[in-house]
Amino acid sequence: MKTKPILILLTLSTVLFLTNCKEKPQEVAEVVVEEVKKVDLINDEFPEAKEEVIKTFGAIAQSLKDGDMDKLISFHAYGPKFTEFNAGAPRVGSKENEAHERKVFGSVTEVVKFDAKDLKVAVYGDVANVTFHSDFHLKFGEDLVVVNNQITLLFLKTADGWKIVHEHHSPLNKENS
Repeated sequence: MKTKPILILLTLSTVLFLTNCKEKPQEVAEVVVEEVKKVDLINDEFPEAKEEVIKTFGAIAQSLKDGDMDKLISFHAYGPKFTEFNAGAPRVGSKENEAHERKVFGSVTEVVKFDAKDLKVAVYGDVANVTFHSDFHLKFGEDLVVVNNQITLLFLKTADGWKIVHEHHSPLNKENS
């Protein structure tokens, strides 16, 4: 009878089938491990960002000299988080800051001197703190006003460049100016 050859053929087929169905060892994908440089927000200098902030600060000064209030205002990131302290007065927000800047700086007839003494720019990733002592000599018609303040401007890097999110102005002691 032909049963034996059929059984042998079935057995061989099963063995071959099972042999080929055995799990093949999976190929291990090569993982490229890149060395990730740890950012030290406190000690790293971020020189490119620092230069951008300094250029932004220069553009702010130029907008004042040009009397371009819209340009000056464009350097602010006005919104619910914006704050300003000025000369010991209570904190104000975006609307008050913009109104004050337009009123005061919009009334300047001449910028005689606009110096930022002891300028320090500290960048912390996408945040930068700019501190200086102002020596501003501004004319309002015939009246000369000298502004010697300690000023802090807090900047945030946005898609539109570095923008001011906080300002702090306080009078500088006469013996320090």
